[in-house]
Amino acid sequence: MSDPFKLIRIPTLKTPEAFREHVRSLSLDIRCDDVLLQGNESPLRQPVNNTPIGGKTIGNRWAIHPMEGWDGTTDGYPTDEVRRRWKRFGLSGAKLIYGGEAMAIRADGRANPNQLIIEKGREKQLAELVSILTQAHKESFGQVNDLVIGFQLTHSGRFCRPNQKTKWESRVAYRHPILDAKFQVNSDEQILSDEDIQDLIGCYVEAAGVAREAGADFVDIKHCHGYLLHEFLGAHTRPGLYGGSFENRTRILREIVHGIRDAGNDIDLGVRLSAYDFVPFRPDPEKSSPGKLGPGIPEAHDHCLPYHYGFGVNPDDPTQYDLRETFQFVDLCSELGVKCLNISAGSPYYNPHMQRPASYPPSDGYQPAHDPLVDVDRQIQVVRQLRNHAPDHMVLIGTAYSYLQEYLPHVAQHNIREEWTDMVGLGRVTLSYPHILHDATTQGDLSPRLICRTFSDCTTAPRNGLISGCYPLDDHYKVKPEFTQLKEIKKQVGA
Repeated sequence: MSDPFKLIRIPTLKTPEAFREHVRSLSLDIRCDDVLLQGNESPLRQPVNNTPIGGKTIGNRWAIHPMEGWDGTTDGYPTDEVRRRWKRFGLSGAKLIYGGEAMAIRADGRANPNQLIIEKGREKQLAELVSILTQAHKESFGQVNDLVIGFQLTHSGRFCRPNQKTKWESRVAYRHPILDAKFQVNSDEQILSDEDIQDLIGCYVEAAGVAREAGADFVDIKHCHGYLLHEFLGAHTRPGLYGGSFENRTRILREIVHGIRDAGNDIDLGVRLSAYDFVPFRPDPEKSSPGKLGPGIPEAHDHCLPYHYGFGVNPDDPTQYDLRETFQFVDLCSELGVKCLNISAGSPYYNPHMQRPASYPPSDGYQPAHDPLVDVDRQIQVVRQLRNHAPDHMVLIGTAYSYLQEYLPHVAQHNIREEWTDMVGLGRVTLSYPHILHDATTQGDLSPRLICRTFSDCTTAPRNGLISGCYPLDDHYKVKPEFTQLKEIKKQVGA
C-alpha cells in the first residue's frame, strides 16, 4: 500500500527560491533560474546550430509536441478544429513543430476514429495545415526560413480503435502478461506476423513520401508511449526477424529508413522515443472507492520476473529504468542519419505519471503516489544523460515540463544554458497557452490565467470519446456541449 504524502501545489510557491527549496526537500535536482532573460540574451531564443533540418537552422530552443485531437473527420481528414490548433502552433513562436499531429500510416492503425491519416491522395489537405501554420507564424513573427515542421508517422498497435471510440481492435508485437487483459488481446491472431510487418514498413515509406509532397521538413518515426514501434523495442519474447535480440527489435526502424532512402526520398528524420518504461500501474484498490481514484501503484508483477516486456526497464525491478539499450538505440539512430530525438517515457495508457506528471489524474489513471516533480526530475536527468552520450550533430528535445507551471521557463532556461538538452518540448501546456515561452522571453513574465494546471481534461476527454482540448482555460472549449459532458464524467470517476 502506498504511503500518504502532502502535495505542494506549484502556484503556492511564490518565488524561484521557494520553488528551489521545495525541490531540495524532495532531494531532486531540478534547477531554476531567478531571472528570465529576454530578447537575444535569452538562451531559449538562440538558434539550434547542431544540424540543419529540412535545410533550415531551427530558430529557437522550444518545440511543440505532436498531439492527437480526436477531432478529424471519420475518414481521416482535417476539420476546423484541427486547423485552429495548427494555426495556434504557428502563433506559439516555437521554431520546431515536432509532428503537430500524430498521423496514422493507414486507417486500421488509428488510435481513434477521428485521427488524421497520412496516405497518398491526402497531400493537398496536409499541405493546407502546413500553409495555415506557416502563414500564422509569418504574420506574427515575420521570419519563417527558420521554422521547421515535421509530421509524426504512427501505428497505434495495442491501442488501435479505428472504427468505434469504445472498441479496441488491438494489433500487437507480442503477448503481454499484464496489458493483454486491459486491451482485450485474447488471441495469438492479434500478433502481427513478419509478413504483416513488411506491409506496414511499406506504409511508413509511402507516408514519408506524402509528407515530402505536403511540405514537411522531416518525419518523426514514432517509437514512444506503447504504440506499435515502441512495443517492438520491448519484443524480447517474440520469435522471428522482429523479436528477441536488440538487432531484431530495431529491424523495423532500419528497414523503414532504408525504404525511405531507396525510394529516393531525402526528407530528414526524427524519432520520438520513450527512453525507458516501467511496469503498468493502477489505482491502489485499498484507497479507491466509487467516485474516487486511489494513488498509483505498480501492477502485481512477481509472476513475470525477470520482466522482458518493455524497453529501457530493469528486468529485475521493473519500477526502475535501465538505459543500456537506450544508449544503443541512440547510437543506431545516429548511424541511420536520424537528426533529432524527442525524448519521452512510458505510456499514457498504462503509467501516465511517467510522461505526463500531473496534480489531477485522467479518468483512466490514478492519483499521484508521490510529488509529480519526481517524474519531472527523472525525465530531465535521463535527457541530460542522453545529451552527454549522443553525438553533437543530433538534436535532443526534452519533455515533461508542463507540470512546472510558473517555473517552466525558469527551468527551461537553465537546462538550455547548461546544455542539459538542446530544446524544450511543450505539449498540453500549449493547448491553453501556446505562446508561453514567447511571453517569457519577450516580457519576462507569464499570464497566470492561461498556465496549464495539469487538470488532465485534455486526456480525460478523448479517453471518453470527446474531442481533446483545454476545457478549463481555453474559452473555445468552454462553450461546447462536451464541456458539460466532461464535468459529469469526471464526477463519476473521481478524477
